[in-house]
Amino acid sequence: MRKLGAGLAAILAAAGLGLAAPGPASAASYCGIAWGSLAKADPDMSSANVTNVRTGQQPCFDRLVVDMTGKVAGYSVRYVPVVVQDATGYPIPVIGDADLQVVVTAPSYNQYSQPTYLPAAKAELSNVSGYQTFRQVVYAGSFEGATSIGLGVRARLPFRVFTLDGPDGGSRLVVDVAHRW
Repeated sequence: MRKLGAGLAAILAAAGLGLAAPGPASAASYCGIAWGSLAKADPDMSSANVTNVRTGQQPCFDRLVVDMTGKVAGYSVRYVPVVVQDATGYPIPVIGDADLQVVVTAPSYNQYSQPTYLPAAKAELSNVSGYQTFRQVVYAGSFEGATSIGLGVRARLPFRVFTLDGPDGGSRLVVDVAHRW
């Protein structure tokens, strides 16, 4: 009886009726990127101040850089249904099919409440026309030691976040968003 059952299973599998499960897919990752799209955060508080926000294009991703005086220590970057303004919670419209809220625990003002970063156009911190992934970069405010930036992207794509030291004793928060999965 066992031989009959084993023989029948072999015949059905060979006939392609699905008794054997297929092996795992072995799709190559895009540009070797193994990032995800879940929130990334470091809860530390920073003693730095935001001084600039800029963007750049790379072959596999678009990059957002937040320049700071001093060492950046804390941040939160996550996809949100809508970017909200610091303190008020008012929604800020952002162009794109997905919104990343970038919060760095560094104010854009000094201890005397004087601005260290004062964008000329809060709705366009950097011109990202022609970028493959970015659609808009907006200033969402600075309140109680944190500065928020809204980043509109074309879709919910993988991203990574890291910090870099320098130049001149400062530091940078870097957010890279892949061009595709």
